[in-house]
Amino acid sequence: MDKTGKPERNALDGKTGTRGLLADRITIVPTTPDPDHADLFLKDLLDHPEAGELLKNLIGEKPNLGEFLSGIISNSPYLRDLMLADPPRLLALLQEVPEERIGRLLSEAENAVAEDEDGIMQALRLFKQNLALTLGLADVCGAIVLDQVTGALAGFADAALTAAIRFCLKDLTRRNKFSPVDDERPEVDSGVIVLAMGKHGANELNYSSDIDLIVLYDPDKAPMSGNAEAPVEFVRMTRRLVKIMQDRTADGYVFRTDLRLRPDPGATPLAMSVPAALVYYESLGQNWERAALIKARPCAGDIPAGKEFLREIVPFIWRKYLDFAAISDVQSIKRQIHMHKGHGAIAVAGHNVKLGRGGIREVEFFVQTQQLIAGGRNPELRGRRTLEMLDALCDADWIRVRARDELRNAYVFLRDVEHRIQMMNDEQTQLLPKDNEGLNRVAALMGFEGLPEFEKVLLDHLRKVLHHYAELFEDEPGLSSELGNLVFTGDDHDPDTLDTLARLGFQQPSEAANIVKSWHFGRYPCTRSTKARERLTEMHPSLIGALAATDNADSALRAFDSFLSKLPAGVQLFSLLRSNPQLLSLLATTMGAAPRMAETVSKRVHVLDAVLDPAFFGAMPSVQEFRVGLDRTLAQSRFYEEALDRARIFTQEQQFLIGLRLISDTLSADRVGFALARLAEVVVDRILRQVISHVGENHGSVPGGEVAVLAMGKLGGREMTAASDLDLILLYDAPEDVKESDGRRPLAISQYYTRLTQRLVTALSAPTAEGSLYEVDFRLRPSGNAGPLATNLGGFIAYQEKEAWTWEHMALTRARVIASSSPEFRARIIGNICETLTKPRDLAQLANDVRAMRARIEKEKGTKDVWDLKQVAGGLVDIEFIAQFLQLANAEKSKEILAQGTEEALEKLRDAGFLALGDAELLLEALRLYHRLTQILRLVLSGKFVPSEAPGGVLDLLVQASSSPTFVRLEAELAELQSKVRSVFVRLIGKVEIEE
Repeated sequence: MDKTGKPERNALDGKTGTRGLLADRITIVPTTPDPDHADLFLKDLLDHPEAGELLKNLIGEKPNLGEFLSGIISNSPYLRDLMLADPPRLLALLQEVPEERIGRLLSEAENAVAEDEDGIMQALRLFKQNLALTLGLADVCGAIVLDQVTGALAGFADAALTAAIRFCLKDLTRRNKFSPVDDERPEVDSGVIVLAMGKHGANELNYSSDIDLIVLYDPDKAPMSGNAEAPVEFVRMTRRLVKIMQDRTADGYVFRTDLRLRPDPGATPLAMSVPAALVYYESLGQNWERAALIKARPCAGDIPAGKEFLREIVPFIWRKYLDFAAISDVQSIKRQIHMHKGHGAIAVAGHNVKLGRGGIREVEFFVQTQQLIAGGRNPELRGRRTLEMLDALCDADWIRVRARDELRNAYVFLRDVEHRIQMMNDEQTQLLPKDNEGLNRVAALMGFEGLPEFEKVLLDHLRKVLHHYAELFEDEPGLSSELGNLVFTGDDHDPDTLDTLARLGFQQPSEAANIVKSWHFGRYPCTRSTKARERLTEMHPSLIGALAATDNADSALRAFDSFLSKLPAGVQLFSLLRSNPQLLSLLATTMGAAPRMAETVSKRVHVLDAVLDPAFFGAMPSVQEFRVGLDRTLAQSRFYEEALDRARIFTQEQQFLIGLRLISDTLSADRVGFALARLAEVVVDRILRQVISHVGENHGSVPGGEVAVLAMGKLGGREMTAASDLDLILLYDAPEDVKESDGRRPLAISQYYTRLTQRLVTALSAPTAEGSLYEVDFRLRPSGNAGPLATNLGGFIAYQEKEAWTWEHMALTRARVIASSSPEFRARIIGNICETLTKPRDLAQLANDVRAMRARIEKEKGTKDVWDLKQVAGGLVDIEFIAQFLQLANAEKSKEILAQGTEEALEKLRDAGFLALGDAELLLEALRLYHRLTQILRLVLSGKFVPSEAPGGVLDLLVQASSSPTFVRLEAELAELQSKVRSVFVRLIGKVEIEE
């Protein structure tokens, strides 16, 4: 046994003591667990008409050969099938010097020619089978060592790529799109660069490796012809190259091919121009890409051009010094597979010898990260190969001799184990089998007599790697926080990070990791600067934790990603969020539960500023506090348009804060309507003042004139939602002897107030650079759209007394003066409205009118959707109509029952005896529930609510607001309530008959 615990085999440096035939160099013979079963397959080989007899004679001459072949048959179905597929090939390779055979196969593969694409694909696949069998048998028997195996696999990848590129370029030439310098070798001076990355670049491929490539082209060098364009043709060629290499046919595949290591793979073409790649690495290149480029090697195409490109990016890969953020990022790369404290002990069954603790990746990172730190100053540390760089680090005194030797031996042993795992079934895996049967096969192919001895040696190597790896980071801060590993560097996903994300509640951890990684490509405006990406990286643990705390972590993360995509800049916000964890938590909650609010934040980031005000966590501002706040911001404006912008900023902030208070449970849904209406009436009042002043600049004012804004609908009833528009009527009055305004451009009285109303509508609803305030509706004025935009008070009173329809008096029950030029004018309006509402009514006719109005609405907007809380039978409209009907029917007897809000009206009707106690309690219960649910739906969603499509956070908010135990129960309760409300409507007003 050697010091790795394996039987003696040739030296690790690839130099062999003999160049004899393979059949003469068998030093390791795998045990055969089932000899009888193996004999059946061996018999098939020996019965082959061409090669059988010769193979039998060879086995007779070579004492270990028969036993060796039985061991292969028993433990490696993949190699067994390759042997049985072509016994003459097996016979030939046993009687050839492996090194010579490998060299010949590589040369023949590189020079493979074919008439068509199918031909080149078949030729390369057959060469791959031949090489795989040659390497597998030579490797297992101990005739060749690790470097020879990995070097041959990488060499074959180079050869296959060269043959495929030659085929593609010759095809382009045939179609007059390319003019090669060398007809036989069209890749020469072609400007087409294929960089081998990762294990391929380092000549360290394993049996089932992908090959990671970056395909570039030099547009100034490429000898295109005809009307061909290099970007178009080379992208097509790259797609074809991938197909040739990786498509599975009856003959298998050559190599799975991965192009995701190219710059920003989600946004760039498969083949990228050299200038574009240089610009990327100079401006947006990331530290994990520096680590990846350590192993980059021109492997096919225009090799000199590839070498020149790598010379160009030397300053990007190898820096003379590292700033703090870069060092942190390098530490993150180093710790990609680092153990998080508290994990269980290393096991053998099911262990990942590449990514698991103590595995191959830890040896590679141990080497690469120290290369990144030291290679800028010491060119001797810039090599691609892991074992060579272990020696170089030791020679440069970066690591101790013992560390070098133990890591070297472990690396070789683990790579051998990796190969045995893969050669069993030609699977791209580094996972040891979980069952003893599979483990015994690996142990046998490694040359161990039994599993216990293999497990002992394997665990010894894993623990040594783990020890040196951990020692390297013993002074590092905890990069992963208490949440667990959260590392988003590199191309492959860190398994521990995926485990952490899954444990935190992300249902699709790989997608989540992809999203976080994408932020670092600078694709969004807010992540273009290096500082912004650094701030975002520093936020990862707290951000992921906050998003995970929402009901639907995946949805919240996607919303945050969408939010980032719309941000114009990021440094200020990321710094703000990092310094204010409570703000980050609130924002994450918004992303998970309120897509509409998340959209607001992405468009108007400044709304978050108001959350930092300590007053946010106190009581909801009063009308006076809203006035003071708005007056303060308006006072800073220098001109009218700036005042409108400032009003928008203030209103958006306050609307957002009201929403945040709701979803963070500091404001109940019952109070949201009051809060939004309180804000709106202050805004309308202050905007009206701005408009009057603005109109006055040209047209002056009306001497002795009065003006007021009458709020109707949801604003009048203080039942606004986040989606409510403003139903308004502008009323005015002027002395009879005043005919026009007194400005330098006077207007007639009606014209003046119409202009004032037009400007008010524009000021409230027109979008500016800061968005818009409210949608405004003036259709409830007398005669609707047919009447004048501004309404004289006298005309308004006369219309209500003589011409108004019943539905207009129903709407008038919600009328409320929210802005007025004087208290006296306000009082006059209120008095006249009260007089109109308290006049005697024909109750039968009133009921008919209300019923007919409900029928018309139901015909146009009727629905059976219980979540259309307004229009569904038994919904909000029914309750509002009941309250309005009963007020109009009974106000003559008691004007105290008049109230603009539906809830207050029902309570007054109940207390005055005009509404039975049972009916009142039912209607109030339904109304309050409808309002709470409506507030949430309008606040968090922009479109129609479809339960099966809504974020889980929205459903949770609805359940929380309803006090129902589950969402299913809530839907059932809604349906039941709506049925009961409709029954009350029918009993009090009559059955709704919809005319066909």
